[in-house]
Amino acid sequence: MNLPTGILPAIKTMKDFEKVLDSDHQTIVFLETRLAQLKSLIKYSRQADKQILVHFDLIQGLKADEYGMEYIIRHIKPDGIISTRGNIIKLAKKHDLLAIQRMFLLDSMAVDHNLKLIDRFQPDCIELLPGLIPDIIEHIHSQTKIPVIAGGLVRNKEEVSSALDAGAVAVSTSNTELWDI
Repeated sequence: MNLPTGILPAIKTMKDFEKVLDSDHQTIVFLETRLAQLKSLIKYSRQADKQILVHFDLIQGLKADEYGMEYIIRHIKPDGIISTRGNIIKLAKKHDLLAIQRMFLLDSMAVDHNLKLIDRFQPDCIELLPGLIPDIIEHIHSQTKIPVIAGGLVRNKEEVSSALDAGAVAVSTSNTELWDI
């Protein structure tokens, strides 16, 4: 899978899904999906020639463990996985899925802890939440040399530009108004 760039539409509702299927976006991020729906969502996404990233930790009806990941790999077959869990990142990489480690910027201790996890599991990409702090985007990228996706609380075009100018390769957002920037 190609590394996602630009705006990454993050899908939370079926209405959003229908909108993004007809868009020029190459990559879709599925948030808060139900396990029973996921296979058909992936099927329609593939028919529309979209790359699919699934937020593993937010799949309703699936335990977020190694067995759940095995099910996703064998039966759902996304192009990539987003997770806060190092063991899931490791499994995604082992099975040649794009592995995106989600990192919450709560405080300096959380940043230090997450940098250690990133060093240990070596994800393909890091998603920083909130994605509003350009200095931290630059810092995380310079510390890890791993591409950064900014996500969470990005509300307008200026914040998207600021994140991209700080070195983020993409901005993930469920705000449909930002999808066409």
